[in-house]
Amino acid sequence: MSPEYYEDISPSTGTLAPRAWYAASDAKRLPLNETWDFRLSPTAVGSGTEFTEDGYDSSDWDKTVVPGHWVLQGHGAPAYTNVRYPFPVDPPRVPDENPTGDHRCLFDLPADWPGGGETLLRFDGVESCARVWLNGRELGTFQGSRLPHEFRVTGVLRPGRNVLAVRVHQWSAGSYLEDQDMWWLPGVFRDVALHHRPEGAVDDYTVHSSYDHTSGEGTLRVDCRPRGRVTVPELGIDAATGENVVLPVEPWTAETPRLYDARLATPGETVHFRIGFRTVRIEDGQLKVNGKRVLFRGVNRHEFHPEHGRAVDEATMRLDVQLMKRHNINAVRTSHAPPHPAFLDLCDEYGLWVVDECDLETHGFGELDWEGNPVDDERWTAALLDRAERMVERDKNHPSVVVWSLGNECGSGAGLGAMSRWIRERDPSRPLHYENDPECPDSDLYSRMYATHDEVELIGQRKEPPLEDAAADARRRALPFVLCEYAHAMGNGPGGLSEYQRLFETYERCQGGFVWEWIDHGLLRRTDDGRAYFAYGGDFGEEVHDGNFVCDGLLFPDRTPSPGLTEFAKVIEPVRIEVARAEPGGTSGTASDVIVRVRNLHDFAGLGHLDFEWSCQVRGERAGGGPLAVPPLGPGESATVTLPVDAVSAAGGPSGRGEILWTVRAVLAQDTSWAGQGHTVAWGQSAVSPPAAIASSAARTGTEPARHAGETITLGSAVFDTAGVLTRLGPLALTGPRLDVWRAPTDNDEGAPWQPEARSATTWREYGLHRMRHRTDCVEAGPEGLLVRTRVAPAATGLGLRTTYRWSSSAGKVRLAVTVEPEGAWDFPLPRLGLRLGVPAALGDVTWYGGGPGEAYPDTRAASMTGLWHSTVDGMQTPYVRPQENGARPDVQWAELRDSSGRSGGSGTPDPPLPHGPGLRVEAEADPFWLTARRWTSEELDAAEHTTDLVAGETVWVNLDHAQHGIGSQSCGPGVLPQHRLTAAPAEFTLVFGIPDA
Repeated sequence: MSPEYYEDISPSTGTLAPRAWYAASDAKRLPLNETWDFRLSPTAVGSGTEFTEDGYDSSDWDKTVVPGHWVLQGHGAPAYTNVRYPFPVDPPRVPDENPTGDHRCLFDLPADWPGGGETLLRFDGVESCARVWLNGRELGTFQGSRLPHEFRVTGVLRPGRNVLAVRVHQWSAGSYLEDQDMWWLPGVFRDVALHHRPEGAVDDYTVHSSYDHTSGEGTLRVDCRPRGRVTVPELGIDAATGENVVLPVEPWTAETPRLYDARLATPGETVHFRIGFRTVRIEDGQLKVNGKRVLFRGVNRHEFHPEHGRAVDEATMRLDVQLMKRHNINAVRTSHAPPHPAFLDLCDEYGLWVVDECDLETHGFGELDWEGNPVDDERWTAALLDRAERMVERDKNHPSVVVWSLGNECGSGAGLGAMSRWIRERDPSRPLHYENDPECPDSDLYSRMYATHDEVELIGQRKEPPLEDAAADARRRALPFVLCEYAHAMGNGPGGLSEYQRLFETYERCQGGFVWEWIDHGLLRRTDDGRAYFAYGGDFGEEVHDGNFVCDGLLFPDRTPSPGLTEFAKVIEPVRIEVARAEPGGTSGTASDVIVRVRNLHDFAGLGHLDFEWSCQVRGERAGGGPLAVPPLGPGESATVTLPVDAVSAAGGPSGRGEILWTVRAVLAQDTSWAGQGHTVAWGQSAVSPPAAIASSAARTGTEPARHAGETITLGSAVFDTAGVLTRLGPLALTGPRLDVWRAPTDNDEGAPWQPEARSATTWREYGLHRMRHRTDCVEAGPEGLLVRTRVAPAATGLGLRTTYRWSSSAGKVRLAVTVEPEGAWDFPLPRLGLRLGVPAALGDVTWYGGGPGEAYPDTRAASMTGLWHSTVDGMQTPYVRPQENGARPDVQWAELRDSSGRSGGSGTPDPPLPHGPGLRVEAEADPFWLTARRWTSEELDAAEHTTDLVAGETVWVNLDHAQHGIGSQSCGPGVLPQHRLTAAPAEFTLVFGIPDA
């Protein structure tokens, strides 16, 4: 065979036609997943095929685990690119530098392996091109990394010892179709197995299981080669294949994933599978399932494991699905390839809508103005069709799969039309999706990526700018709209989720979307001294890479939920709970005035699976709680209920002891397969009574005089240097506070390279906000306290912030009133506006009353719950793979930092710490503040490339911010919405400092 077979556009040689996947059969199967002998060559040429023969000695070879990627097992290195191909673009040619892995597996055929029928050798996933031999005989070749390929090995397989040899090339013609914004990871990364096919075994089968929502009846037909019988015991079905059976059934939906166990028996095999009855249609310009509009609360999911790459085991897949369900996610787009088929089984079982996407992306041709794009070159059409056929035939029997997607970011071309025509003919029961052609000729959905909120609103109103072709415009305007990607979850963020969700709920045409993406693709590595971190593009010496753009998920690589996932779960809650006063004239703070509005946002389910419970807090301390009776509510229905009268006494009557905070939760009434009884599905909260004055009145009535004492100034328990900077409060040495506007830019602040005009971090650095200088203009110590006037400004500009600090003291506390006046033309937003304060490193315990338990920013604060929270300083950090601004807690009325000696803590608990030595208390006098505390400065955080670069110092740096700039989604999507931008404008805020009681 010519050594250039890996450059052949033809998808395969010697493989069998695709067929449905199933896990349960009485036919024998022999897994070949184990440790194989392995040899890596730097090129695809020059190596012989002697290793395929029986007598070849591979004892001196290396080893590799199958399934797996050789670059994650010490052989070569992974590489990450987003769009650009990491090799010269000259389709279908690939460079001589083409790492090639020879694999050799010795296995014994069991003595009881049946002699009749046939045996197939199946590969479920190999990247990117494989050539296969069994016992020295070549079986064929294949490309198409994320889909199965089978060979008939009857007559080649022998009793006893067998030799399976596989040569895998990292680059092939198929690589041009797999430019999918992920790690390039060659290897045999999915299961390899022998499948016995007895005489009369199931060659292929197709389940048709529709549902008529008007009659409540399902129609079942199972087509099979050869013919057989289908039994569904629960429904009393015993029918021949090919026969329609109509009877009442419970339908399958993502909210109510009703499955029926079924059995298909042919003369040679019995297959067990599950049936879900449902019908998907585009009607009235909407995507409907079982006659109802659905709203996708979705995520994009690449398959990924931080140690094993795309070799993902079933336990990890199950964890993914359980985490999705726990966070109110109801849909998955399998970007940008069909997942392991076991994942779709789990989606059937747990209930998730699936957009199953073909293994196809040619994004790198966009760098060449799409010249040579394979989807518009008829020579590649057979390869495109092969991928479409293998996806559809493999996954056609999953009720969770409700939409087929042709692929991702391939531009436009006739090859996509050929794929769509074949799929429509083969499976008219599901609509098609494709995003990258604006006229949507091959899609039943109008799909967009990262459309702004304003664009989405216009599309929802069907008022989007028209296409030039009137017919194409009319067709597209009639289609339902989905954001196949939005809310880029890279680093801190994404922001603006709440505003998107309100648009989806307002306009019927807008049927939700899929956040990009599910998980950060950081690969686990360790420093020389053993500290773990997650690597990204460029960490493996790649010549071409796209940095940490591979880390843009709602989960950290170890599958710890990020604050973005917590926020998303809150925004997409399937139950809306609002707590409010009954009427303006009611008695403030009494439960008789407190009403709860509950709206069921499920598309299909009632609320019978949920219990409702209320609780109240007074100044952060629990004062009562109990069950709340909510009437049965069907999908879309709402009700208003009043809290029980006995809650009045629980809350202590009318507000006299402080702010009364009411919280209502919807929790699971029983254990489920994805969460336990009591798991919170939705919640609402409101301070029905107005908050009491926050800061102690002692700091605002009367004052002590400020006095010079040598090289210092004293004011009560406070000591200042001659520049008016606080250096000590009682026994506590301090640094500052001083005005601070800088934050370590987030990935969304850094923005996308294709949006240079709107990248906040670039502007901030150009104007020098990371190197502000402080000039003291006036220090006046007098009987009313201490007055300090300063100007804070960057070099080389006329911009400045005139900042005045007015200090006063009374009853052991000091009060700081700050005024800020901008000077110059500030035509860009500030990162933050507040004070930076340094305290001793021992003050590592933090308690605060305000938003928590996790971080929040102006446009990511839906999930922030007001309460009394405790954490360590270390626990307040969010470990983004690339360090950046993180950890702010909003709406803080007061906070205490205390000595943390001998203590450890998490990221937020409702229990206050035990007192430990001297500490610092900060109170807001009127407006609450944003609290951040960390063991490194913002500048050190900005300079770090990985979490292991952050080294704790001798100071805890505390930011007490009057305001923060929003987060947005501009690492790939839209920036910060106007209402969340921090405009440079005159500002005033006041804080009170004191030493808390021991």
